[in-house]
Amino acid sequence: MGTPRVHDDGAVRTVTLDRPEAANALHLDDVDAITGAVTDLPDRVRVVVVTGAGDRAFGAGMHLDVFRDAAPGDGRAIITRLATCLRAVRTAPVPTIARLNGACLGAAFELALACDLRVAHAGVRVGLPEVRLGIPSVVDAALLPRYVGAALAQEMVLTGSVHRVDEPGTAPLVNRLVDSPAGLDAAVDDLVATLLAPTREVLSAQKELLETWREQGITGSVEASVDTFAEVFALPATRDAIARYRP
Repeated sequence: MGTPRVHDDGAVRTVTLDRPEAANALHLDDVDAITGAVTDLPDRVRVVVVTGAGDRAFGAGMHLDVFRDAAPGDGRAIITRLATCLRAVRTAPVPTIARLNGACLGAAFELALACDLRVAHAGVRVGLPEVRLGIPSVVDAALLPRYVGAALAQEMVLTGSVHRVDEPGTAPLVNRLVDSPAGLDAAVDDLVATLLAPTREVLSAQKELLETWREQGITGSVEASVDTFAEVFALPATRDAIARYRP
């Protein structure tokens, strides 16, 4: 136990945060391992699922030892490694799914936000408790207002409050919500099957566009969309998909 486990099953790669005795809290080497797991992908892998070991937590964020053992001047190096990891997840060439099997806090919550889609059971609690440690919530916490709105996002980052994913305010975070942990695998499998239908090429291109849409205004986003459409339309895989399609 420790370093995240990576397991490929056909077209699906599963990355499991594997420190259950510490609620799957992350060390910096774990962060680097996640970066590698979503960037070094064989062509057969079409979807990446990220989850936590055990039934207690998806992840409790960065392990406190990372901060306790660091010198005052180490802050930039620590957060840069995390930012690199989360960007790799966000921009991975295949869809990513966060399978939230338990508490999802701090950097682990940012990891879930960086994933394209989230599946959770009703008992999962999410939050950004960093301010309670005297440090700000940063990097992919910036995505939070897009899901829960500015008011709740500001409350969460300023107070470190923790919320269940089945609350009205946080419900938009989750793409598939099941009643209990027993339903997680079926919900993930259903989502994976849907994601395996389009070509790998078109989903990669669509993901690049989603990142562009996040970063640019409407004019730049439309221009980038036109270019991407033209490039994808010319691919042999696209022509084959068009030929096979039946409404």
